[in-house]
Amino acid sequence: MEYLVGALLALGVGVFATVVGLDRDRAFYPVLLAVIASYYVLFAIMGGARDVMVVEAVILGGFLAVSVAGFRSSLWLVAAALLGHGVLDFVHPHLITNPGAPSWWPMFCLTFDVAAAGYLAARLLRIGGAAGRP
Repeated sequence: MEYLVGALLALGVGVFATVVGLDRDRAFYPVLLAVIASYYVLFAIMGGARDVMVVEAVILGGFLAVSVAGFRSSLWLVAAALLGHGVLDFVHPHLITNPGAPSWWPMFCLTFDVAAAGYLAARLLRIGGAAGRP
């Protein structure tokens, strides 16, 4: 169920953003990436694990850097980072024990990330071409 909800929610958010025009602004998907990447830090805080919070914050910093780089240069970087975050979700429970993260979160977030990356890539191919500038 987590997989289905994650994929449908990502596609719903993407279609909504397109229909109402939110994704006409280059900042939409970089901000979405920043928010997605911040959840593991939030979960570490909720779980009271300061040492895990530091690790998660370092990882967040990497995704924030790619988010900014993608905003400034090519949204293809953001699409790749969303896909990369999906890969992180796949391995995260095996690498980092985050006591605040719900057990279903990695599966939900993985499919959300992959679906969002796919939707953004489709939009870039349709509107912005190879430069990634819609």
